[in-house]
Amino acid sequence: MKKIIVLVLLFPILCLAQLNTPEKEIDQLLNQWHQAASDAAFDTYFGLMTSDAIFIGTDATENWDLEVFKAFSKPYFDKGKAWSFKTLERNIFTQTVPNIGWFDELLDTQMGICRGSGVVEKTDQGWKIKHYVLSIAIPNENVKDITKVKAVFDADLMAKLRRNTKN
Repeated sequence: MKKIIVLVLLFPILCLAQLNTPEKEIDQLLNQWHQAASDAAFDTYFGLMTSDAIFIGTDATENWDLEVFKAFSKPYFDKGKAWSFKTLERNIFTQTVPNIGWFDELLDTQMGICRGSGVVEKTDQGWKIKHYVLSIAIPNENVKDITKVKAVFDADLMAKLRRNTKN
């Protein structure tokens, strides 16, 4: 009888402990972050990122620190809707160091299926996005076609980047 009473008393505690795993907290963070963009909630969206966050966009020139990303994004948020990404699939990983996690996700976006991936950090204010990479997912059978479409852009940018690395 004592064992049953102990189990009955411990069961709710064990259930509650399972509710707030780091993976679930990170999942909630990412859902809130994507929803804030959809709602054009600028302060909420950027408040869910660390102060030293990096956002890497789909264009090869989009490697932005937080302030540059805010400046780029502000006009979209000011229009009342920034972008709307819906999660199709998400994988979240944590390690034994409890303040770091990482993830990858497939997203339904206005650009079709995109892949997001990133690093999150647990801060005094909870989990925040530290590094995010957004990529347009291209089926392997279409890579040659896409490579042709972007050949001139890539050649110009590569030449510029090569010149910059020599300085």
